[in-house]
Amino acid sequence: MSRFFTTGSDSESESSLSGEELVTKPVGGNYGKQPLLLSEDEEDTKRVVRSAKDKRFEELTNLIRTIRNAMKIRDVTKCLEEFELLGKAYGKAKSIVDKEGVPRFYIRILADLEDYLNELWEDKEGKKKMNKNNAKALSTLRQKIRKYNRDFESHITSYKQNPEQSADEDAEKNEEDSEGSSDEDEDEDGVSAATFLKKKSEAPSGESRKFLKKMDDEDEDSEDSEDDEDWDTGSTSSDSDSEEEEGKQTALASRFLKKAPTTDEDKKAAEKKREDKAKKKHDRKSKRLDEEEEDNEGGEWERVRGGVPLVKEKPKMFAKGTEITHAVVIKKLNEILQARGKKGTDRAAQIELLQLLVQIAAENNLGEGVIVKIKFNIIASLYDYNPNLATYMKPEMWGKCLDCINELMDILFANPNIFVGENILEESENLHNADQPLRVRGCILTLVERMDEEFTKIMQNTDPHSQEYVEHLKDEAQVCAIIERVQRYLEEKGTTEEVCRIYLLRILHTYYKFDYKAHQRQLTPPEGSSKSEQDQAENEGEDSAVLMERLCKYIYAKDRTDRIRTCAILCHIYHHALHSRWYQARDLMLMSHLQDNIQHADPPVQILYNRTMVQLGICAFRQGLTKDAHNALLDIQSSGRAKELLGQGLLLRSLQERNQEQEKVERRRQVPFHLHINLELLECVYLVSAMLLEIPYMAAHESDARRRMISKQFHHQLRVGERQPLLGPPESMREHVVAASKAMKMGDWKTCHSFIINEKMNGKVWDLFPEADKVRTMLVRKIQEESLRTYLFTYSSVYDSISMETLSDMFELDLPTVHSIISKMIINEELMASLDQPTQTVVMHRTEPTAQQNLALQLAEKLGSLVENNERVFDHKQGTYGATSEVSASGSSPRPASGTLTASPLALPPNPSHLSPADQKDGYRKTRATCAAVATASSHLKQPTELSTLSHA
Repeated sequence: MSRFFTTGSDSESESSLSGEELVTKPVGGNYGKQPLLLSEDEEDTKRVVRSAKDKRFEELTNLIRTIRNAMKIRDVTKCLEEFELLGKAYGKAKSIVDKEGVPRFYIRILADLEDYLNELWEDKEGKKKMNKNNAKALSTLRQKIRKYNRDFESHITSYKQNPEQSADEDAEKNEEDSEGSSDEDEDEDGVSAATFLKKKSEAPSGESRKFLKKMDDEDEDSEDSEDDEDWDTGSTSSDSDSEEEEGKQTALASRFLKKAPTTDEDKKAAEKKREDKAKKKHDRKSKRLDEEEEDNEGGEWERVRGGVPLVKEKPKMFAKGTEITHAVVIKKLNEILQARGKKGTDRAAQIELLQLLVQIAAENNLGEGVIVKIKFNIIASLYDYNPNLATYMKPEMWGKCLDCINELMDILFANPNIFVGENILEESENLHNADQPLRVRGCILTLVERMDEEFTKIMQNTDPHSQEYVEHLKDEAQVCAIIERVQRYLEEKGTTEEVCRIYLLRILHTYYKFDYKAHQRQLTPPEGSSKSEQDQAENEGEDSAVLMERLCKYIYAKDRTDRIRTCAILCHIYHHALHSRWYQARDLMLMSHLQDNIQHADPPVQILYNRTMVQLGICAFRQGLTKDAHNALLDIQSSGRAKELLGQGLLLRSLQERNQEQEKVERRRQVPFHLHINLELLECVYLVSAMLLEIPYMAAHESDARRRMISKQFHHQLRVGERQPLLGPPESMREHVVAASKAMKMGDWKTCHSFIINEKMNGKVWDLFPEADKVRTMLVRKIQEESLRTYLFTYSSVYDSISMETLSDMFELDLPTVHSIISKMIINEELMASLDQPTQTVVMHRTEPTAQQNLALQLAEKLGSLVENNERVFDHKQGTYGATSEVSASGSSPRPASGTLTASPLALPPNPSHLSPADQKDGYRKTRATCAAVATASSHLKQPTELSTLSHA
């Protein structure tokens, strides 16, 4: 029979079109084997008729269930998504809600969700631990739920005054959640229909089983009992195909469906039942505990709490009765080491076996040689615990590693007759013969170098802004102590190469640290104490400068590898620069010639070189050498990749240019956070140095069309500041420097000083220097001097003469300083003036060229460039280049660099191949001499008429 001829009247079919759906259910387990073409066998399928109310409410309950699950795991993002879907679903069910009323479970979820969000919002510690998405979702959802609940304020208030969920229902709900199912229909006394059926001793009839199975299926897809118990209990429903089947099952269903208490007596009876049930449960629990205590009185049994693993018996290393000898222990050691690196090997268990083997060797007095050999293998196993190079050691493994290395060093220092080295073969080892020196294969230096690498990886993979980073950084003192102990050991028994390697490790942990004690002793030497006391105080701790000098000089003299020597030189320069020893650092950098071949070094050494150059530039700035500071920082800052070149992070745009493997390699090269150089301080030092150089130069060459740029980045910041439509007070460091530059350009040094040195700039930059007050004093002096130079360049055309005392008062400089600055400007031909000593005035000379004279000078330069290019073309054909001695002797101006030729009305002459070489050369010489005459004459022009006459000539 076709599905269109199912049983039922026409009226029923018409009424079901609007709010009912047809759900086919496969018979048995042959759902996947059903043919695609439907046949008359379909009349065996069961039709489930569901009303529009059921469909809408089931959609709501499913969304509510998802929201409650998300609330349990504190997933606020999921709660926000499902709440938006819940609002849409409620809008779809609006027509049904208007007829039936707002469902109580919907009010309950709104109230519970609002309380839950308020609780999260008040938990300050929990909000800090939230990730970014959850924190953002919490704020958004809190606003939405407060706005949404205004429409249900009366319902929520009445619900909170009389909450319908009891403690017993909560407990049973938790049990049902743990079993993976939720019962929708629950009796008033807390016993659900499914629980009641489980307690039934007699099996129900076939029809009852069918009904109960149907109820269980519905229970699995429904919300918790608290979400469905508020619906109209009179509607027992539309779960059957027809009224006839409904009539048969009404009696049985009424036994299990929830009945709302109608009177106060019924409510009291239900409350009493719950209390009795809780009391019986408590009695059973106490009785069970008493029985267990009686069983434990004999002392034979012990109760084990669930979830705690049983203590496993330690594996037996040797069979019972085996004599523990050196050969047996070494054989067992080799057996353990053979499993090292194999697939499926438990590395933690391997470490435990080796530690147990050390204990056995110590208990049987097998000698220190065997213990040292096992200790070497334990440390190697700890390093191999993480097979991936990118991962770092766990804290417990790191602690074991440090302890094990310290124990090994204790044994080596206590037994001088033990010799260790990687050149000792296993066949020539002597582990137990006390008559001869004990020889053990192993390299303590390699273990310490690997320890240093692991420490660096730990610091790289830890959040630098967390307390955990500080805790890990405290381990550096222990790492440095181990390096010092190994250094003392190798100075006695190591080779020259090993000593150089351990010295480099010591240098790498020293060069970046500022020696505050030595600095304090240098500033305030102890007064009133005897010389012996001063010597004793100095000897208590060796200055880092003396230590670096001793270690580096040994490497300079003894090392045979370029890499160790290069690293030592760079660290030595860095340490000098950090402690403001500018001239020692500069001389060492120039004598080493590292800048010539540093591009051939490996990337870590290049990063160290960049860090050293930056520190050198900052040191020059602290000494007031702005030009040297600018030159040292120019390459790093002009690249725009200072962060990447210093190994302090990767740029986003460069991440797209490399694959994942290259990115991992780059990240392993990054220096830890405590070695970072402040990038904002670096940029500020560079921009201030550029300002002190560029502003006077711009003022001196304002009318020069071909003036060069000293700093492109500084000019870029100036252009950015000029393009801003609204100029407010500066906020960032760059804006402060731009505002100070504009003030200096006008000769206003006080405004420039206020922009460079203020509370905001002190907090961001200047207070980070060790001697902040000294740096600020130097800056004020530099700003005053450069502002004076800029003022003279800008306004010299306005004055016929100016008093040096006036300049001294304007810029608050002493008279000798003003005299010195002006004298230098006159000597360098920057200022066309002379000094009148009796009156202490500066007399200006009117020698500035006019606009037409400037054009003539530009014409002379272009003619010179033209002749230069013509000569090159001619000499290229002749195969020679030169013969310019006559031109040089004629007094012509120096030739500009190639490539400076600009658009000119003159053009290259036609092909001169028809002339003889002698004529060609003579013609070029005449042209060159003419251009020289033009240049010489144009420099002495006074009137425009002379310029026009010379042009016609």
